[in-house]
Amino acid sequence: MLAPKDLLDALSGHASRLLSGDTPLPRNEIESQFKALLQSGFSKLDLVSREEFDSQMVVLARTRARLESLEAKVAELEERLAPAPAQD
Repeated sequence: MLAPKDLLDALSGHASRLLSGDTPLPRNEIESQFKALLQSGFSKLDLVSREEFDSQMVVLARTRARLESLEAKVAELEERLAPAPAQD
């Protein structure tokens, strides 16, 4: 995996070569090559898709709710098991 600065430097270098060629490329050709270049760069960053991110957020929310429920039950059980304070 490239460091972010190295990735940006590589993308910048590729973009410069695209734009400074001997024969200027048509705009749509430049856009398609630049898009492919960006996709290639992003694929090296270990990013997750939005769908995967949203899916993991749902799992995390469910897990958090379950944890809070279990913490409440443990607190209730600890309270029941705690010896009653001595009354004088």
